[in-house]
Amino acid sequence: MRKTTLILAFLTFLTASHSEAKDINIKSLGAKGDGKTPATAIIQKAIDEVHKAGGGRVIVSGGSYLITPFEIKSNVELFIDADAVLLGSTNLEDYPERPNPKHYITENMPRYRNVSLIYADEAENIALTGRGVIDGQGSYFVRPKTGDNWKGWHFERTVPRDKSMPRMIFFAGCKNVTVRDITIKDSPAAWSFMIHDCEVVQFDHCKIWSDLRYMNNDGIHLNCCRDVTISNCDIKVGDDAIAVCANSRSLHENKSTERVVVTNCVIQAWSTGIRVGWTDQGVIANCSFSNLQMKDVSKGVAFQFPGPYKSTNNWGREYTLIENLTFSNIRMDHVYLPIYGIIEKGPDLVHMNAIRNISFTDVTATGMQFPYFKGREDCMFEEISFNNCTFEKRPIEEFADYQRHGDVPVPEGERFVHVNNIRFNNTRFINK
Repeated sequence: MRKTTLILAFLTFLTASHSEAKDINIKSLGAKGDGKTPATAIIQKAIDEVHKAGGGRVIVSGGSYLITPFEIKSNVELFIDADAVLLGSTNLEDYPERPNPKHYITENMPRYRNVSLIYADEAENIALTGRGVIDGQGSYFVRPKTGDNWKGWHFERTVPRDKSMPRMIFFAGCKNVTVRDITIKDSPAAWSFMIHDCEVVQFDHCKIWSDLRYMNNDGIHLNCCRDVTISNCDIKVGDDAIAVCANSRSLHENKSTERVVVTNCVIQAWSTGIRVGWTDQGVIANCSFSNLQMKDVSKGVAFQFPGPYKSTNNWGREYTLIENLTFSNIRMDHVYLPIYGIIEKGPDLVHMNAIRNISFTDVTATGMQFPYFKGREDCMFEEISFNNCTFEKRPIEEFADYQRHGDVPVPEGERFVHVNNIRFNNTRFINK
């Protein structure tokens, strides 16, 4: 009996120890939520312990915690409670380049850098959850433009683009990723999320709120990802809200972007609500965008293929193929250009295979312009359909500020150029 009792006591001790290791509150390791004391080392220690134990949660609660970059590892959930804030450092010297990344080639990344506040590299079963906040303190990295002749955004960086932080949260080569309930706030002229060559990713009930007057504080960049769902999110940013891309140049092999679902989201953006593609992007296919509310966006939906932006390294290495995309039940209010498609020739030819089979159903937009598509003779927009759509063009006086509303293109001439087989079914164009 005594032997049995001892065995049971020992097993109880092991279970308790295992449970503690898998559910660590950073306060138990001495973290101070005063917004001033650095908490990065403690957070990383907690993540490492939970990862080593086989998985569990790292809990951030009860205060504001000053952080510099740290890594989320496999089988770890970072849970930020409703009463907690992670504050990104305002000192750019706290954001060094990450050495020896596994999944990507740093010099081929956009802006030639891999810097981020929170990152994961080839991790599986990771999560970022809770109703707390990750605050990038972006106002420390920008300043108001001066003079009278400026256009675009109201603020500019305090340092050159290649010295600024390119992204807040960066997951590369990861599988089974969950981002739920979290608020990302005030990105410092950097992409809020970059999800790079990841599989099975879910964003749900997230808020991504940044100052509309800053450039490059994009919401979610999906690049070379498969099986992604973005649902019930509220995104308010100065640049692109959601970008769907397939730039493989920083990867060791070419990867596609497929089966992306965006639904039930509210979007405000001073660039594009939903942007698909960029320069030399590879394959983007079989994606759907539905039940979206957009307000005060410069471009509602954009298929944009500019000449290579070699100053920022944001161009791919493949010929672009985009096909089988659906957009349905979308409301756009006070939009400057509801749907925009452009394939530029540029100083270097933008390499295209095809962009085809794109449908818009039950889209209603009131704004400054009607939809615009301009393909090329050698690569037209093909099989574009509009079903039960209404586009209402409002007087230009209602958009007197358009030159200072971020990225507002104003195309001239015909609205549909080099478009093959475009169909309108019960679709109205109303000119007020």
